[in-house]
Amino acid sequence: MTATGKTQKSFPWILLLCSSIAFAILLGLGIWQTQRLFWKEQLIAQIEERVHSAPKPLSDIEAEFAKTGVVDYMPVTLRGTFQHEREQYFFTTFKGASGYAVYTPLILNDGRAVLVNRGFVPYEKQNPATRPQGQIAGEVTVTGLARDPLIAKPSSYLPDNEPAKKLYYWKDWGAMMENSGLAQDHDFVGFFVDADATANAGGLPQGGITILEQPNNHLQYAGTWFGLAAVLLVVTFIYIFRQRRSGDVQ
Repeated sequence: MTATGKTQKSFPWILLLCSSIAFAILLGLGIWQTQRLFWKEQLIAQIEERVHSAPKPLSDIEAEFAKTGVVDYMPVTLRGTFQHEREQYFFTTFKGASGYAVYTPLILNDGRAVLVNRGFVPYEKQNPATRPQGQIAGEVTVTGLARDPLIAKPSSYLPDNEPAKKLYYWKDWGAMMENSGLAQDHDFVGFFVDADATANAGGLPQGGITILEQPNNHLQYAGTWFGLAAVLLVVTFIYIFRQRRSGDVQ
């Protein structure tokens, strides 16, 4: 008891401890988002550099893939013959329309195969019979961007792929390769190729649909976490200062 009859409270150590833990967590999240910001900026710069470089022969891209396992967005040129009867479909959108990206095995001159994303077709053009002009026969040259295979399903929210229907919601390279029916007789190059925007006869599939823009909101996220940490620090300081000034704590 004090002379005024008020009961003094002990210093709010629990509050200070909890605030310190929360502050450390918020600070850590801010630092993590800052690191992600630097990583994303480097990724964007790398993509920009790669997509504007000259296309390389497939052998050069394969050598890089064997060395690093990463060839995303590297321009490549290859020659071969499409196996149109074995095309498969990845659900996607393009310029606001829903439809499919058509993945077709390309048999190379050395007998191997590459899964090529030839481009976008709307729902009503999924059936190849509705776009016969685009089913090019004979040897062709394909220029596009190499794309790394995914290690696993990127999100549990995505539907499961339906290989029996040749329909995919995520780009499972292994399943597409096996489902092509060519894996027993042909070795497959271990990555995809997205064809460029060179027009196909009849206009479909429409190539050049690779998404190059990378969302980069990490600066805003970092600012949010650092801001919350600062607010928590100020609020805690003000609360303890006022309690001590009023004589409620000792």
